[in-house]
Amino acid sequence: MQPHLEVINLSKVFHMHVLGGKEIVAFENISFTLPKGRFLGVSGKSGYGKSSLIKCIYRNYNATSGEILFYDDNGGSIDLTQAPDIEIIDIRTRRMGYVSQFFQTIPRVTTMNVVIEPLIDRGWKRDDAIDRATELFTIFDIPKNLWDAFPSTFSGGEKQRINLMRTLIDSPELLLLDEPTASLDRKNRTIILDIVKELKKQHISIIGIFHNPEELEMLSDDILVLDQGEPEREIEVPEYRITNNTFAFQV
Repeated sequence: MQPHLEVINLSKVFHMHVLGGKEIVAFENISFTLPKGRFLGVSGKSGYGKSSLIKCIYRNYNATSGEILFYDDNGGSIDLTQAPDIEIIDIRTRRMGYVSQFFQTIPRVTTMNVVIEPLIDRGWKRDDAIDRATELFTIFDIPKNLWDAFPSTFSGGEKQRINLMRTLIDSPELLLLDEPTASLDRKNRTIILDIVKELKKQHISIIGIFHNPEELEMLSDDILVLDQGEPEREIEVPEYRITNNTFAFQV
């Protein structure tokens, strides 16, 4: 199967200059291949480098060593550890999305403008961007009276849905999820999980960290376990079936 992302002997070491140059190893020699349209779950105890791995792939962090090969439909690849910043920005704009549990709202910017901003940046007409956002507001169960409100006043679950909408409106090929259901109540966790299941049906490749092991197993095709030694992989996670309404994202 054609790989979509390939990580080869990736390591991340933090150099703590304020502590006299002390080194903290986030992870070492991580390797895996993510086929297109598959969900790779990342598991491990707190402090074992799960979020750091995601951030290295998105290039929020620079990897200390190793390769991250991101493939296109023609089989060509780019090493995300070496690509110039301008190429990383282009990849983030066109091909890759990142969602964490932290959503920083901008004061006095409406929810609609927050969500459509990625499309406006890509040159979409405002009316077309609003039509696209309107579809997502309905799917994500955001009440209409909140579309022109300020996300800074929203609940945690509403903010996280806005966070996910803003990422998905641009239809990424690869989606990175860093505990998107953390601190949410059961209803909002269920909404997020159902959306992620549907994204997988649309053949979007996903790497995800979920605190709840049952959620991780339900979503994942493979699970990469990070520990203090070499990572282990658990294969053959049980299949699931979707019964809720479906929706499609153009990739």
